[in-house]
Amino acid sequence: MHTNKTGVIILAAGASSRLGSPKQLLAYSGATLLQHSIDAAQSSDASSVLVVLGANADLIKSEIGHTAANVVVNPEWKEGMASTIRCGLQTLVEMHPETEALIFMVADQPFVTAALLNNLMELNRNEQRSIVASKYGSTFGTPVLFTKRFFPELMELTGDVGAKSLVRKYMDEATFVSFPKGEIDIDTVEDYKNLSEE
Repeated sequence: MHTNKTGVIILAAGASSRLGSPKQLLAYSGATLLQHSIDAAQSSDASSVLVVLGANADLIKSEIGHTAANVVVNPEWKEGMASTIRCGLQTLVEMHPETEALIFMVADQPFVTAALLNNLMELNRNEQRSIVASKYGSTFGTPVLFTKRFFPELMELTGDVGAKSLVRKYMDEATFVSFPKGEIDIDTVEDYKNLSEE
């Protein structure tokens, strides 16, 4: 039984316009990229996992039909990342009102592991940090954990804005986990080709 009240939301609603096909379904290491993200989340100590789809939802849904993760479709996915964050957050809190914190993940970071997600949760618990983000290269980003007190502000995000703006705003409350391979994400055919050669 999970005593941990942290949910994971996998943001997978994008249209992969630069790639030309749904990147969520690209094969990697014997599964799709999205399935990798789901498996990592479900193997972690998180209490719940929610996948938010948008573009190509029916096609992607048919591919992840056997997962125990909850799946929701964001009808406003064309607005951009913020709408997917809002849709995921609202759904997760309705399903699990006891949620104390949540982690946002994306479907195209193939090197995310359950251990990394657990690391975010541990820092939140042990160091009482209300934001824990992943650090790679000279930047930071997903996976990123926010505690409950940021839920109202996350619900106010609009447009093609992710949660990074919130991390910047509350930098003094944030801490970071090193995730060197977090820089590797798949936006183009070239990215995918490079990944396949790793």
